[in-house]
Amino acid sequence: MRTWMVRGVAVAALLASGALSAQEQKAEQKQDAQQAQNIPVEQRQISRLPPLPQPLDPILAEMFAKRRAQGGDIINLQIATGHAPQFTRAASAMAFTIRFDAQTPRRLRELIIMRTAQIVGSTYEINQHIPLMKMCGYSETQIAALPQWQASNLFDDKERAMLAYVEQMAHGGDVDDPTFATMQKFFTPREIVEITYTVGSYYANGLLTKALRIEVETDGRETVAGKC
Repeated sequence: MRTWMVRGVAVAALLASGALSAQEQKAEQKQDAQQAQNIPVEQRQISRLPPLPQPLDPILAEMFAKRRAQGGDIINLQIATGHAPQFTRAASAMAFTIRFDAQTPRRLRELIIMRTAQIVGSTYEINQHIPLMKMCGYSETQIAALPQWQASNLFDDKERAMLAYVEQMAHGGDVDDPTFATMQKFFTPREIVEITYTVGSYYANGLLTKALRIEVETDGRETVAGKC
């Protein structure tokens, strides 16, 4: 409830300042109306697509029950992509592999995801991963400095080596030899593959959230966080 209230205040401030686009303001108003009508999240329209068919596909029903059992919410990404249940299940498995099964430190994985989301311009992914960045110990100052990390002294040598790799991969994929050589000084081959998959996965996810215009949650719903 406290998270919902804090986010609500933040969104209200943006509305008052004019920082939200007309499209974002319309989405915010629509979500408020659906919440006021007590429409279950699984039945809401939260993207360009129509609401999910009811009753839910068995794949989605099982997925949603598992997420709630893990302490997470059903977020708009799963609702929007739920029109293709098998794809949603596969994408969820990949996201959970990145979150729970990687050897690369979780803190660094969140840094990768946030920078990739910033490069793609996915407001949705940025919104979902700011709490996870903070959970992993990154400050608001570091998050704000991330788009200009090259000029910042807030990131250590290992983070900078990784961010340079992310930057080149997410801007066309042609990583030069010096950048790759620096990565090899800090990361094992397995970690490099994990980092590469993470960039590719969240780059694609970011494009998907933009193309479908998946709305940012305004009621405090968050994904399964795990541990950092």
